[in-house]
Amino acid sequence: MTGVLVPSKLPLPLLRRGKVREVYEVDDRTLLLVASDRVSAFDVVMREAVPHKGAVLTQMSAFWFARLKSVMPHHLLTADVAEIVRRVPTLAAHREELHGRAMLTRRATTMPFECVVRGYISGSAWAEYKQSGTLAGEPMPQSLVESAQLDPPIFSPATKAEQGHDENVTFDHVVSDLGRLTAERLRGASLALYEAGRDYAAKRGIIIADTKFEFGTTPQGDLIVIDEILTPDSSRFWPADRYQAGRSQPSFDKQPLRDYLADLKKQGKWNGEAPPPTLPPEVVNATSERYRDAYRRITGTELE
Repeated sequence: MTGVLVPSKLPLPLLRRGKVREVYEVDDRTLLLVASDRVSAFDVVMREAVPHKGAVLTQMSAFWFARLKSVMPHHLLTADVAEIVRRVPTLAAHREELHGRAMLTRRATTMPFECVVRGYISGSAWAEYKQSGTLAGEPMPQSLVESAQLDPPIFSPATKAEQGHDENVTFDHVVSDLGRLTAERLRGASLALYEAGRDYAAKRGIIIADTKFEFGTTPQGDLIVIDEILTPDSSRFWPADRYQAGRSQPSFDKQPLRDYLADLKKQGKWNGEAPPPTLPPEVVNATSERYRDAYRRITGTELE
């Protein structure tokens, strides 16, 4: 797999285009998800693409879906390009474009919440805690420090924002919106998936500090996990051998990009809004290597 993909253009109806993925309609039961190499930071999509990023997101998700299928059923049918083309022959001319980046999935009715699980307090959770001692409005133990472990992990749902940041909400908010039974099913599934993934990753030297899941229901009413799962885009991956509570942690994601942009903002060279600044090759390459390193550590194999 060479080059970068920004964006895909396939002979299928385009259902939606996100910051990273295109979702195509195959038929009334099946979707095709294609992960590009686009990258965003501070809610702005960069001009430059990050090589291999889309392949990491797709192939790592496929790895986790297979590994955690006994914990929770999922939407993935196949991520093998030969099987995708066999099932959808109109894509034959796009085999190279799709290789390693595409997932054929079952359709599902999407739940309207991001199901976040936090095993450590960081990011927006730490910012809220510093200000008010709460997480999504819920009181938290006193004297927590940045990056402290939360034991047991906390289910911390969020609204899905079309633009900008998702907003943390309470579990009771989900109950009032979806009913207690569905809310408890989402919480139970999220915690079970996180704990299984966390325990596996720990053996590979990675701390999964937090993550977000998306769920949907099949026409039969079955709850399944959809979209991506336990990737560097949906999770905070920290190297266990460098973890130290009381400070921010190095991470296996787009940290080199965020650090570069944060420095530009600090110097007054970028206002944090579109259009984005030009990224130097060393920032793009360092970000690409972070993603590939995360894949290598989690799966134990090199990226295909």
